[in-house]
Formats: sequence, C-alpha cells, structure tokens
Amino acid sequence: MVHFTKQPLSLPDAPHDLVLKHGSSLRAIAQQLVSEHILSEPWSFMLLVHANGMDSAIKAGNYQLEPGMSSYDLFQMITSGSMVQHGITFIEGWSFRQMRAALDADESVRHVSMHLSDAQILAQIGATETTAEGLFFPDSYYFSAGTNDLDVLKRAYQTMKIKLDIAWRLREPALPYTTPYQALIMASIIEKETGRGDERPLIARVFLNRLKLGMRLQTDPTVIYGMGELFDGNLRKKDLQTDTPYNTYTRFGYPPTPIAMPGLAAIEAALHPGITDALYFVGKGDGSHVFSATLSAHNRAVVHYQLKKN
Repeated sequence: MVHFTKQPLSLPDAPHDLVLKHGSSLRAIAQQLVSEHILSEPWSFMLLVHANGMDSAIKAGNYQLEPGMSSYDLFQMITSGSMVQHGITFIEGWSFRQMRAALDADESVRHVSMHLSDAQILAQIGATETTAEGLFFPDSYYFSAGTNDLDVLKRAYQTMKIKLDIAWRLREPALPYTTPYQALIMASIIEKETGRGDERPLIARVFLNRLKLGMRLQTDPTVIYGMGELFDGNLRKKDLQTDTPYNTYTRFGYPPTPIAMPGLAAIEAALHPGITDALYFVGKGDGSHVFSATLSAHNRAVVHYQLKKN
C-alpha cells in the first residue's frame, strides 16, 4: 500500500482534466481512473480510500491532474474538493430568457431547471416575486463542475437583492419610486437605452422629468420587450401604436416588470439621477445622445441626426 500511495500517476496528457460525476460510487470512480489510464488497476485505490474511512467523502467536480502527482495526492484532492473552478457570465441588459439559455448551454453545471417554468424556478430558489425578469444580478459567477444550476441562479438572485437594498437605502431623497422594485424597473430601462456611463444619470432624469409632468415614458426598449418574438429588428410606427402592457407610448407610468437585468451603474443612475431639464433625447449614431428640453429642439435634433442619415 505504501508503494502504491507514492507511485506517480500515469497521465495520458498533462495536465489532465478529471471529471467526477454526482452519484458515482467509489467502485465506479476507481474504474473510471483505470479507463482514463490514470491507474493501472482499481483495487489499490479503493483500498486506500476505504482504509482512511473516506468512502463517502469523494466530491464530484472537475479536477486538474498535474505531472508528478502520486496516487495519495489524487486521493487527497478528490476527498478535499480541491477542484477547478468554472465560471459563467451574465451580461448587463440580458433578459431572463437569455440568462437561462446561457445556463442551459453550459456543460459545467448540473442541469435541473431546464424543464421548469420561470415561476417554478423562483419558487425553488426561495424568491417571493412572481416574475423573474430583472431579479438577477449580471456578473461572473464561479463554481465547481457539477454545481446545480439552481444554485447559480440563487446566488445571482441574492446578489441582486443585496445590491438593490444597499442602493435603495442610499438613494437620493424625494424620488418618485414607492418601492425598490419600481427603481429596478427604471434601471432596466436605463440599461437598455444606453451603454454610456456618463449618460445613464441624464437619461434617468429625463424619464423622471416626464413622470413628474404626467407624460408617458415613451421608450422604445419597453415596446420591443412587449413585442417578444414578434420583434424582427425593426421598430415601426404601427408597433408604437399597438397597445401592450409594456408599450410606454400608449400607457402612462412604469411597465409592469423590469425588461432586462440592469447592472449596478444603471441602478445607481436610477437612484441618483443627473441634473437636467431635458425631456427628450435622440441618438447621434455613435452611441451617444443629444438631450433637449423642448419638443421643437428635439425635432431639430431628430432631423439632424436621424432623418438626414436615411
């Protein structure tokens, strides 16, 4: 046994990725090590694990085996869980549908949510909300291979709750939001309107100025979200006139839910808006916008930056 524990592993490649699946027995793992040409026979390794009372301590995951490792090094690695970390990144502005698709496509996670509805997922992770959109914080999340995909979603959900709670408590006074959820809705709109950090607070103030005057928000991203799969990449006049719960051209106030995952910068902008009397903005074609306080000035900007290029 002493000779076996000190014997270097015979790796087919270096480094070698070893993936141990959930639910595998000690016998199955030992046989896998033989089939991957890491060990010459399974019995010595099984005896080593059993002699140390670690039969049930082997942890599923993705391990990276390096040249020079001994059988005892391998034993310690897979019983201590010193595994390779995998990661997945959820992008600001993604919808929950896109987030689920990214998780479903990731082979490093254990897929248990693929056949669950959004409502069932929320119940599984302990969420009290009824709609999933916007409730998850866009960031990179690291985990060991075989981690339950619901655990990843729960981490992203809890991270958003923490980030939003802190931002809400530190918000600018006298804002019109009655709940953090309303601020989250606004942040999602800001996230979809611009990727420029310097413009987010100004766009937030434009929307708040409109609400204060009893105007409609009139923001294209909400209309697009409400169209769902009907949106083909072109937003037409008839789309702006077709009423849906998310059409802020036909309805006053906020849409019923967020329309995407807002990042922290968009949340901060919603709760710390900039200073401007502008009520309108139009894209210049380079990712930036022109802000106008009057409809006539806005119309001139539209002619200059939008109509002339068509």
